[in-house]
Amino acid sequence: MGDKPAGFRGSQSWIGCVEASLCLEHFGGPKGRLCHVPRGAGLQGELERLYSHFAGDGGPVMVGGDADAQSKALLGVCLGPGTEAYVLLLDPHFWGAPKNPSELQAAGWVGWREVSTAFDPNSFYNLCLTSRNSEKQLQALELRQRSQN
Repeated sequence: MGDKPAGFRGSQSWIGCVEASLCLEHFGGPKGRLCHVPRGAGLQGELERLYSHFAGDGGPVMVGGDADAQSKALLGVCLGPGTEAYVLLLDPHFWGAPKNPSELQAAGWVGWREVSTAFDPNSFYNLCLTSRNSEKQLQALELRQRSQN
């Protein structure tokens, strides 16, 4: 793809959300839209965007950070009264075939977490918002989001 030095190929180095979005595009996967959040504490300000993303038929959101190296995928947002907010997090390292969704939740692979405890307030985060929509539908969603801001 040309974004990494030649020695990267075949290595076991990690990639982040930016590289994941490039891979999605390169291999014809779902569209990925990047959002940079300079500090985890700033995620509170992105909740409306994330809520709109999921309400508009958006797919999972890949999450990568610097100080917070725990992999995360967002599957949903729940906005409560005031500043109360929760995110549905999935640990993307799970593999296998669970017997039922309760098994995943009991083992900690997926669950609702309060935003204030799910993210390191001092870490930056890159979010890759994936979509199951066509390019035309993505453009309409972006226009609608701009008009709301």
